[in-house]
Amino acid sequence: MTKQVFSEPKKDREMTGHDLITTVHYYNDPGDGSAPTPVYVGSSQVTNERPMVPTTVTVTDVTGDERSFTLDTHGFQFHSHTSKEKDFHEKEVPANYYPECEQLLKDMQHNAGVDRRGRPRTLTSPLTLRDFSNSTGASRVIAFDYKVRRGPSFWHKLGEHNTKSRGPLHRAHVDQSYDGAVIRLREALPDEADELLLSRRWQIINIWRPLKTVYKDPLAFADARSVDDKDLVAASIIFTKTGRRLESWTVKPNPLHRWHYKHAQQPDEVVLIKCFDSDASVARRVPHCAVEDPDERGMECRESVEVRLFVFY
Repeated sequence: MTKQVFSEPKKDREMTGHDLITTVHYYNDPGDGSAPTPVYVGSSQVTNERPMVPTTVTVTDVTGDERSFTLDTHGFQFHSHTSKEKDFHEKEVPANYYPECEQLLKDMQHNAGVDRRGRPRTLTSPLTLRDFSNSTGASRVIAFDYKVRRGPSFWHKLGEHNTKSRGPLHRAHVDQSYDGAVIRLREALPDEADELLLSRRWQIINIWRPLKTVYKDPLAFADARSVDDKDLVAASIIFTKTGRRLESWTVKPNPLHRWHYKHAQQPDEVVLIKCFDSDASVARRVPHCAVEDPDERGMECRESVEVRLFVFY
């Protein structure tokens, strides 16, 4: 990936709003070519002992500037959407919330139309208040996985049954590597995967929603343009009972990374997170993680739901 020269959405933007000076936990790469320690997933416990290095970064609050960020340019995009779901009980998410998420991306397509100059709206068209629901252009959307998080940030250290207290993840990552995205596609659509890989543009997009206003451990994103592929290291996720293997990206530190978040994000302010795109001419993935807001350490645990979706064009 060739590094691009770019400016911030607000030029010469000084620390304003609720920008943070905080810590991102990056992968502590030993530099010997060895693979990162896998994450192990058991029936009731996740073990993550990968060595990380805490790194001080500035995380810019995008509040008031949300419409400057788009999936194809930055790798993330905010969208206003009120869910009919209220409780988000774990077992009810696939039946009740998956259809909402799939419809959200489909509606973003149908409502896009053209801009005021008669041009088809795309992911890089200028956004106004009227057309904030920018188009994905998707022809088919399939939800395939989800996580509900209500626990503390140290949930990995709780030992057995820690998945019942799943909380924020403070390690910079992308949910799927390029190969890992293909693995997920072949798992979900084994009879169609070969044809889809050859003939269609496709993506994996997460829809991340707070279940209440977020103060503690907000979710932050590294502008995709500021992250070179060489900063990403493929890392295994292994399911101990079955031997199933998935693959994600862990992220090495780089002072060029530009981090953003939205302060006090509300339940009706969802964020679309691009984890994979087969189109190499646009942002293909966006590293993300929870970060600590030093002013909000005493607040109650963050609560959120994220749904992962295949998007086909």
